[in-house]
Amino acid sequence: MIKIDLITGFLGSGKTTFLKKYAAWLMSRGQSIGILENDLGAVNVDMMLLKELEGENCELEMISGGCGRETHRRRFRTKLIAMGMSGYDRVLVEPSGIYDIDEFFDTLHEEPLDQWYEIGSVIAVVDAKLEPDLSDTADYILASEAADAGCILISRSQEASDRELQETIAHLNRALEKAQCSRRLRLGEEILCRDWEKLTDEEFERIASCGFVPADYVKRDMGEKPPFDSLFFMKLPVTEHGLRQAVSRIFQDPDCGRVFRLKGFLKNDAAGDGKERWSELNATPHETVIRPIGEGQEILIAIGEGLNRERIEKHLQGGENG
Repeated sequence: MIKIDLITGFLGSGKTTFLKKYAAWLMSRGQSIGILENDLGAVNVDMMLLKELEGENCELEMISGGCGRETHRRRFRTKLIAMGMSGYDRVLVEPSGIYDIDEFFDTLHEEPLDQWYEIGSVIAVVDAKLEPDLSDTADYILASEAADAGCILISRSQEASDRELQETIAHLNRALEKAQCSRRLRLGEEILCRDWEKLTDEEFERIASCGFVPADYVKRDMGEKPPFDSLFFMKLPVTEHGLRQAVSRIFQDPDCGRVFRLKGFLKNDAAGDGKERWSELNATPHETVIRPIGEGQEILIAIGEGLNRERIEKHLQGGENG
């Protein structure tokens, strides 16, 4: 049977960064893998970020966002059936940051998937500097992702103080309590807190074999409409320097709404030779990373709560004072 892992995490937690490292490790062990991506919108930025993994031992598949819950579930099942015939050793599923975890378990218990797949590891990625004042909806999603995870993997732990780490774990446990889940998490047991650049083979083995925890919590109906906003901005006239300034202003401006993440690509001709070059943007309230990437698409996506398109766009177009 094909092992299938689920890698969850709240918006901007670092799921894709971990997935790249985990997939590379699995391939170094001789495994053939398939990666199934889905995102909030029809343009899947994270899919583009994984292109460098694609090759003889790694294939990428995608489910487009922007569809209703039942449509998405049907597409997920259909895609897994197709992938089940491809001879993978392992399939890695990276959903959006607001995924209904039960969809994963329910779908895999249906025929014929229950004959082809066995659940491997359910991994929840949590930012070491988790925002302390998330909304009830965000806390519910956080709890639903952590409740069944065999491993809680802390991202950016090397950048956080001991106090910040303890506050993040306390926040996780409060979210679980609000969801009426009896599970409580402890550092060093279910929680792996480690600089990802220093993960050892033994730690990767632990992650790959962590399984899942069948924990109960009170389900909340999230409805057909996604609980968070997702705004798309195309072909923005902005330089890398200007984008850094705009991102900083957006996160600091409450009139933009509660922005959890900004991600996308920027066409970059810094060398002035007319050659097409791309940079990737990945920004959270704690960190903005812009780095060269092989290929991209002129798009920026803002994800959050109560987003103000006009205000965000004004910053992106160079409104210094908003």
